[in-house]
Formats: sequence, C-alpha cells, structure tokens
Amino acid sequence: MTEKRTVAFHTLGCKLNYSETSTLSRLLENDGFEKREFDDLADVYVINTCSVTENADKECRQLVRRIQRKAPDSFVVITGCYAQLKPTEIASIPGVDLVLGAAEKFNITKHLVDLTKSAQAKVHSCEIDEVDGFNASFSLADRTRTFLKVQDGCDYNCSFCTIPMARGKSRSNTIEKVLVQAREIAASGVKEIVLTGVNLGDFGAYTPELAGADVKESFFELIQALDKVEGIERFRISSIEPNLLSNDIISFVANSNKFMPHFHIPLQSGSNKILGLMRRRYKRELYAERVALIKKLMPHAAIGVDVIVGFPGETEEYFEETFQFIHELDVTYLHVFTYSERDHTKALEITPVIPVNIRNDRNKRLRNLSYMKQQYFNQQFAGQERKVLFESHNKNGMMEGYTDNYIKVTTPYREEWKNELVNWTL
Repeated sequence: MTEKRTVAFHTLGCKLNYSETSTLSRLLENDGFEKREFDDLADVYVINTCSVTENADKECRQLVRRIQRKAPDSFVVITGCYAQLKPTEIASIPGVDLVLGAAEKFNITKHLVDLTKSAQAKVHSCEIDEVDGFNASFSLADRTRTFLKVQDGCDYNCSFCTIPMARGKSRSNTIEKVLVQAREIAASGVKEIVLTGVNLGDFGAYTPELAGADVKESFFELIQALDKVEGIERFRISSIEPNLLSNDIISFVANSNKFMPHFHIPLQSGSNKILGLMRRRYKRELYAERVALIKKLMPHAAIGVDVIVGFPGETEEYFEETFQFIHELDVTYLHVFTYSERDHTKALEITPVIPVNIRNDRNKRLRNLSYMKQQYFNQQFAGQERKVLFESHNKNGMMEGYTDNYIKVTTPYREEWKNELVNWTL
C-alpha cells in the first residue's frame, strides 16, 4: 500500500453513469484518495457497470480479469446496474472484493476504510423497491461538457428493459437544487451542461424532497429556470421519450439562446406492432409529428434516434417497416442496439425469437443508414459558419468540438481554443 491510497475508475454505459462515476471520484478524493487512470496501478479499482446489454456484462468480467493480471493485490469494487441486478453472480467473479447495489453506491467511502482482501466478496445490496432517495451527481473537471443528473429511475416497464429493476422508481431532484449545481458548474468554468436521467422527461413526477408537499415540478419548468443561469453557454437534453417531449418544450428550445437545437429521441421501432410488444407509450405517428415540429421550428436541428433490432416478433416485414420509416424521417443519426435477452423481462415470453445472425445483419443495415443520414446532414451546412465548443483533450495532436447542432469538428490542437466557443466555417 502507498501512503496515500489511490483509486481508478472505469465506466460502462450511459451518460448518467459517467456523471455518477465523477461524483464517486470526488467523494473518494475528498476522503483522501488520489485518482489514477484505469490503466495505471492503483490500490482500488471501481467499475461502474451497465446492464442494458449482454456485452456490458461481459465487458465487466473482462475488466476484472485485466485487473487481476496487472494488480492481483488491488481491491476491486463493482457498482452500477449490473451490481444491483446480479450481485451474487458478480461476487463469484474471481478478484471482486466488494459489490455495491443502488442503495449503497454513494456510501462508497464508508466501505473502503479497510482494503483487506478476503476469500469471499462482500455484497451490500437491497430490494430495489427500498430505493427511493435521489442522489445528485455531475461530472466535473473531466471534460468541457458536464453531464448533470437531474432524474433517476423509471416507471415505464418496457418489455425489454431491466432499468426499473436496476434503478428503481422514477424520482427527481428539486429545481432549486439543480440550479445550485448548475451555478457551481458554471463557476468551475465549464461552458456546456448535458441534462441526464433515466427518463428525463418524467422529471418532477416524484421528488422525494417534495413528497407530501402540495408542489409539483416539471421538466418544462426546469429548462425554463436553467435558461437563466449565468455562465453556462450551452445546455443539451440528453434523451427524452417522444410522449414526454411536448410542443411547449420544442418551442422553448427553438426560441432559447442556450438550449441547443439538438434532440435525442428514443424510437426503438418504426413498427406499431413491435412498439406494442415492447410496451412503448406512443405510436410511430406521434414520433413523426415530434420530428416534423422540430424541423419546422428548427430546420438546422440535429435529431438522434435510438432503435432496437431483432426484438422478438420482429419479422422481416416489421423490420422493413422500421427501415423505411426511419429512411423517410428527417433525422440525423441512429444509435442502433441489437436486442439481447435480459433475465426477468416480459420480452422473453414473446415469439418468434429472431436468430442472432439476422439481428446482426439488421444492425449493420441501420448503421449504414445512419452513416448516410449523418453525411447528408453535415453536407447541408458546408460553407456555413457555426460556433464550435472545443474540448480540452489533446488526442495525438488533434482536438475535437461540436457545433450547436452537434456536428463534430476535428482540427490540430491549439491550447488557446480549449473550452472556448470558436467561429468555424464547416
């Protein structure tokens, strides 16, 4: 052991996880730990896991094996969604010392007083129904853009999803506390905040701190309040369900100087039949209406789309419906997920099951479509001047940044441009 204990982190999954990892890092640094890179030697390694796909589970096991090879005496902590869903399975992985479920994640410091390794991993978990508090988190000093968590959990119970089992019911921070955090982030010099949550548009549906009070807050009220925060140049909405993306929200973003013309709206399928089997809360017609309104008010807006391929029951006909629907939509890029079976989900009862090779082929077809849509979108702005916020990382002499409408720009690294908004001709 070194005199000052060291800790390294690795994050799997979503932007929400990144915000939480950053907060865990600050908790441990405040407790006297020194942060190291994950590839460096450290006394403690913390892996914040995802469990949306089987690949995330596999990646967690691979990371533990990597640590075992390079630092067999180090203390290994697993937390996050996978840790909540399958604590016993994780505890059996050779090299794991501590498993922290959803209720104990933010109590990590008290669990790391003693770093003595034992033959059996310690598990601190609970029934997910017992988790009803909100733990605020945001990434800071990690990059130019900060991920600010304002909501957690989900009440939707889509048939393919384990998130409600891993994160519990929907709950939110208060607007007042979010504003305090936004001002703290602004004071640190960060220019852009990305609002994150599991079901972001459900913000305010249940706020533990306001429970029992005759007060109800909403996501629309939150963005109106954030728009007035001084020092933050840009806000982005990370992902919002189409049924919760109201006309008021779209109109507000269209008229705001701070909320960027960039939406990420999960679709999952372009077939109403499959959307029904998935237990989604909208039909494709509503999705098309949302896209049409965004493009009417903000023709320059970028729209990202989540889509799942190979869901049980997705015949070739239903997949073609999805492909053609997205092909005709004026959207910018796709995040394509290949369906993978998750324990205790209703989708396991649906037939026919789609062979993995067909799932993979459909994924490839949609990724090709995504590439073409992104290229078409970028070409529309060739020769135009737009502001680019450059990030501080020096990647082999290059730096990256994004326009307001999320076009990525790469250029030779210039120190004076990092974390600055630069007028750029595309």
